[in-house]
Amino acid sequence: MSSTILHTDTEISPESAASSEDKHPYLVGLGQRVGALRARRGMTRKALAAAAQVSERHLANMEYGLGNASVLVLLQVAKALQCTLAELLGDVSTSSPDWLMIREMLEQCDAPTLHRVRIAIGELLGTGGAAHERSTRIALVGLRGAGKSTLGQMLAEDLGYPFIELSREIEKFAGCSVAEIQALYGANAYRRYERRALEESIQIYPEAVIATPGGLVSDPASFAQLLAHCTTLWLQADPADHLRRVTAQGDLRPMAASKEALQDLKNILEGRQSFYSKAQFAVNTSAQDLEATFELLRATVRGYLQIAP
Repeated sequence: MSSTILHTDTEISPESAASSEDKHPYLVGLGQRVGALRARRGMTRKALAAAAQVSERHLANMEYGLGNASVLVLLQVAKALQCTLAELLGDVSTSSPDWLMIREMLEQCDAPTLHRVRIAIGELLGTGGAAHERSTRIALVGLRGAGKSTLGQMLAEDLGYPFIELSREIEKFAGCSVAEIQALYGANAYRRYERRALEESIQIYPEAVIATPGGLVSDPASFAQLLAHCTTLWLQADPADHLRRVTAQGDLRPMAASKEALQDLKNILEGRQSFYSKAQFAVNTSAQDLEATFELLRATVRGYLQIAP
């Protein structure tokens, strides 16, 4: 290993560790995990330093929570300890033997197997697996501009169900707009309001059409609830149509002031596509006009719920 990697971080002697007041809690935790993993492997500090190709003093600093090891050094230490970088950094799914064994069992599973495992775990824990009955709560997912509000209202009127715009329910709980929630309290607070609004909607409405925020799929707990208690339908659209529609609505979040809004939107869609695809059904709203799209949506939902046309 080149010396430039070895010495990019300040090395502090172990003798000064006990008196240092500048330890960052995260670095202390990192050092403790390195020491614990080294002990689990039955390796001396000298042996680990040799295997990782770092100086023993540098390794000692790391274990004492001093200095700021580079990512490359951490990768080499993780490799020498025969663990993942996630385990070294404190990923919760590496925090116990059972977690580690579960990860090992699932690591090589294909997507269909993982899907079955997720459902089985949800049923075992009572946190929501898959909806066994045809749920009369119809949840529309998809990126902004897919047509969730417009088509959702039309579908609700056709079925005689209440129409729930989940973003409006979130604002009721928070007492301010979605934009204000994000600006004043941050994304974590927004997700808490979103989860609460979804849970209450599920509890109150046995029959409903629910238009969900585009980013709901980013919260695993909320998305699991949605999949377990609703009939889910992904409204798809071409990226250019997404952009045109949100622009017409005067809403470019989170692409405001971006000179490459279309590419930003494509990146967001790509990042969420694997989640949206977990929905039971999909309808492309760019493939035909509004009336034809609604008829396709209507036929899909009524056919699934076994409601006469």
